[in-house]
Amino acid sequence: MEFTARPLQNQAPRIRGARLVEGGAEFSVFSHHGDRIFVCLFDESGEREVARWRLGGRDRSIHHGFIPGVQSGARYGLRADGPYEPARGHLFDPMKLLVDPYAKRVDRRFRWRPELALPRNVGVDTAPFVPRGVIEAEAAMPFQGRVRRPEFIYEVNVKSFTARHPDVPIRARGTIAGLASPFVVEKLARLGVTHVELMPVAAAMTERHLADIGLENAWGYNSACFMALDPALAPGGVDDLRKIVDALRAADIGVILDVVFNHTAESDDYGPTLNLRGLDNAIYYRSQAGAPDALVNDTGCGNTLASHREPVVALICDTLRHFVERAGVDGFRFDLAATLARDDEGFPARHPLFDAIAADPQLSQRVLVAEPWDVGPGGYRLGSFGPDWLEWNDLYRDRVRKFWRGDPGAAGDFATALAGSHDVFGASRTAPSASVNFVAAHDGFTLRDLVSFARKHNEANGEGNRDGADENFSWNCGREGVSGDPRIEAARNRDIRAMLACLFVSRGTPMLTAGDEMGRTQQGNNNAYAQDNELTFIDWAGADVELGRFVEELAALRRGCAPLRENRFLTGAPRDGELWPDALWTNCDGSVRTAGDWVASESVCLTLTARADGADECERVFIAINRSQTPAPCTPPPPRAARTWTLALDSSAGLKNLGEDCASPGAGCCILPARAVLILRDRPVG
Repeated sequence: MEFTARPLQNQAPRIRGARLVEGGAEFSVFSHHGDRIFVCLFDESGEREVARWRLGGRDRSIHHGFIPGVQSGARYGLRADGPYEPARGHLFDPMKLLVDPYAKRVDRRFRWRPELALPRNVGVDTAPFVPRGVIEAEAAMPFQGRVRRPEFIYEVNVKSFTARHPDVPIRARGTIAGLASPFVVEKLARLGVTHVELMPVAAAMTERHLADIGLENAWGYNSACFMALDPALAPGGVDDLRKIVDALRAADIGVILDVVFNHTAESDDYGPTLNLRGLDNAIYYRSQAGAPDALVNDTGCGNTLASHREPVVALICDTLRHFVERAGVDGFRFDLAATLARDDEGFPARHPLFDAIAADPQLSQRVLVAEPWDVGPGGYRLGSFGPDWLEWNDLYRDRVRKFWRGDPGAAGDFATALAGSHDVFGASRTAPSASVNFVAAHDGFTLRDLVSFARKHNEANGEGNRDGADENFSWNCGREGVSGDPRIEAARNRDIRAMLACLFVSRGTPMLTAGDEMGRTQQGNNNAYAQDNELTFIDWAGADVELGRFVEELAALRRGCAPLRENRFLTGAPRDGELWPDALWTNCDGSVRTAGDWVASESVCLTLTARADGADECERVFIAINRSQTPAPCTPPPPRAARTWTLALDSSAGLKNLGEDCASPGAGCCILPARAVLILRDRPVG
């Protein structure tokens, strides 16, 4: 039964999507090229369409109307009619049920079906294959103001983290709610995490090539509806997210959402029609110059959202505000942010999306993290996102890996990474915290696999091991994969601890992927997005508990040591009237390094000096790093009067002596172990 919805009184509704009001609901939908927009209402089960309403009002590109009798919990979808002219980029098809891009909740998961990709002239109704939006009353949280700067980010795949956790209630395993478990919160607090970065939790769809071979996307980087959470991860909708934000905030831990606005699950010309393609393909997606029917694919995922156009800017900013206002999240990590910074001509100095975020009183106060690259032209943009942004620093990752792998000439770049990547961020930032430092992330080898596999092993992904990066700067310590040799396993553990120590003594913002502190492995798969199974689930029963404790102590050492937590670029000169320079690079024999010393160096020594807040005098830290297989004598700078160097860390010894301030030869020589990081702190004598 078809009706016409009464136009709204305000001719240009500010709020898009569906909104409950007295007596019913208001609907507002953008479609510039569409002729008519329909709202389809379904019964409580969401299976049977009970009424169809044409939105009777139109103000330029906004179709709007009031539908009486709609209550909280109502299920609905959209249909759009207009020109079907693929050569001009128009793909309107009223037989396709569309999910409102402003839907805050959907009643089921998105699933690939070939019927979703059929052209209009086939005439197949897709209602049986598409989720329904769910209308709910909304309650906003009080605005939190500016949030704290991240000091230690912990990247979490929600399902893999909680699916096998023995202390998470069974009903909450594999869901966001599992992160609110007291045991999980306690672990994160004990680890010293300041911010949890959740990999995408918005409603997504598994790619058709995976669905065809029985695999499922495990990462969520294929968004189908930006504001609605995946029903499998958040059965309670955004309220589930709000609860974990509250639980983590009580432990002084913030939540950052990984968001995917660069492309959608509608993919390429053979992809499904779910929402934006059916509402106005020519507006929402970028097409090649002079070819409206040829999609731009700067993302490598089939399509590219037109992030410079007003409707897309509005959709993205409204989505971000939704998660701030409804769930209280602390910030966002933008997947393939280089795509979002581009328009049809390239990378403008002023981009509408970034200007809108900067001008927004709520969004501008959030933590903003960019993944600063994509596969499009000029798409590697590390260091270009401006003073208000943090950026994933893959150059840091590669520099650390190359040094520990033993690549010739890697010591200089490695030292630059430890010092905060000034060569990347110094021109645009005032502090090294802009650099999100990581040695391993969700994409690529795990930390354990980095030292266990010299080559990728992605056979299980169904692409003949062609997917994933070929060069990982990895090594296997003598044998590929599982070794069973205690000496090889000891070498791998030693290298893992050394790289973790480097991460926590580096200037910048350290990031660790969940499970890497417990020795997780993906058996050499460096592109495990297609493995929603035991391969990516964290094995809590087999966790390396000692490694986890080692990371806890490392994080505590960083927090409690002013020279390690300082957020300033190094100058090599004294500060604040002190006699000692803030940084001094030396050789193991104590001599100051020259340019020639960096070429064939197997070791690096650095002395840092900084004053803690409220402290009367500076503290000094001596960091000695040896990548060779041979121990080396090492001479720290002379201690100050009435002070001596004491041992704070020997990564080769693991937990032994960690943080215990065991005396080392105060003014003399110490032994720097092979493949190790040694940290000394100057302390008062006695």
